[in-house]
Amino acid sequence: MNIDTLNPEQIIAEMAAALRTLLDGQDIADPVMVGIYTGGVWIAQRLHQLLRLESPLGTLDISFYRDDFTRVGMNPQVKPSLLPVNIEDRHIILVDDVLNTGRTIRAALNELFDYGRPASILLAVLVERGGRELPIQADVVGAHVKLARDRHIKLHGPAPLRLSLVESARPKV
Repeated sequence: MNIDTLNPEQIIAEMAAALRTLLDGQDIADPVMVGIYTGGVWIAQRLHQLLRLESPLGTLDISFYRDDFTRVGMNPQVKPSLLPVNIEDRHIILVDDVLNTGRTIRAALNELFDYGRPASILLAVLVERGGRELPIQADVVGAHVKLARDRHIKLHGPAPLRLSLVESARPKV
C-alpha cells in the first residue's frame, strides 16, 4: 500500500463509524477519549468531534513512561498530560497515530492506571504497521500497512493531516 494515497481525514471518518458501532454494541454511552501526544491527540480531536462525545478530551504525554528513556533521552517538547475527568470505572478510548511495537501503548496504559482503574479501554489507531514486540492489538484500525523494520510512518499536522514514510534514524542492531 502506498502511504501517499492514504487520506487521514477519510480514514478518521471510517474509524469514527467503526467506533460508533463498537460503542453501541457494547452499550457504552459516555466514554472518555484520550489521545497520545502528538499525532494521537490530533486524531482524537477529530474523532471526539465526529462522535459528539460529551466528556472532555484527555491527552497523554508518555515521555516519562517510555521503556527506552535511557537510550533515547527525554523528548525536548514534553507536554503535560491532561485527564479532565476522573477515569475510575469509566470506559476509555485510547487513540494513537501509528501502532508498531506496542511499547507506546504499554507506556500509555501504565500512565492511565496511575490516574485510576478504568472499566475498559478500547484502542483506536490510524495506522497499524506490524512489527509488534508486545501482545497489544487495536480494536479499531484505520489502515494496515506492511513496512520493513527500517521504515516508519510519520503523521504531519495538525492541519492538514498527512502521512509520510521515513527512514529509521536508529542504528541497526
